[in-house]
Amino acid sequence: MRYKAVIFDMDGTILDTVDDLTVSVNYAMGRCGHRNDFTRKDGFRMFGSGAHTALQRALAMEAGIDDSAELRRIGTPGFMTVAGIDEAEVARIEDVFRPHYLEHSMDRTGPYDGILDLLRALRSKGFKTAVVSNKPDPAVVKLAGDCFENLFDEAAGEQAGIRRKPAPDMVVSVLRRFGITPREALYVGDSEVDVETAVNTGMDCVCVSWGFRPRDFLETLHPFAIIDRPEDLLPLLD
Repeated sequence: MRYKAVIFDMDGTILDTVDDLTVSVNYAMGRCGHRNDFTRKDGFRMFGSGAHTALQRALAMEAGIDDSAELRRIGTPGFMTVAGIDEAEVARIEDVFRPHYLEHSMDRTGPYDGILDLLRALRSKGFKTAVVSNKPDPAVVKLAGDCFENLFDEAAGEQAGIRRKPAPDMVVSVLRRFGITPREALYVGDSEVDVETAVNTGMDCVCVSWGFRPRDFLETLHPFAIIDRPEDLLPLLD
């Protein structure tokens, strides 16, 4: 068996989190005197690269930037800051967002259909499982425990001193604890950040079509495979 472990992204891959994330963005933005009427559709465009980048994108949208490709560039190398947006203001909003989201992260959130069955099947076949997310680490640990019946061997989120995805650091740390090489694990995600993370780590990446990015965009990323249902992952592991 080539693969010994499967590492999952969280938002848009195993959990439908976009409503709770968007509510917390609206709360934090409103408390800080900014636009606070973002929709679920807006949430899909904001998230995928962590809370700080999401709030940069929210402020960019408030300033009139609406092009999806331009929004996706925010938070990537060369676009870590946004012209006209004060990073101190982003940090101020983030300080409101993080505790609100941690408290309300389960109000409207739940696993996508078929994910629990997939995780049970993976465990029954002897695969190690992990979730690695750019969400704050306390939220990742809480959601992994609350939603997934202890079906993950490891759960890791954004932490100080560890570079977030698409840097390989978080994933490499999990692989070391598993005692396996990158080629022995499969990465599953729903966005360009996940494909870049897999490439930077030396792993194969499978993208899911039900997440934060549409299938036609995922096809331009050329992942190892794109799946439309959780159970479609299992044949790829044989």
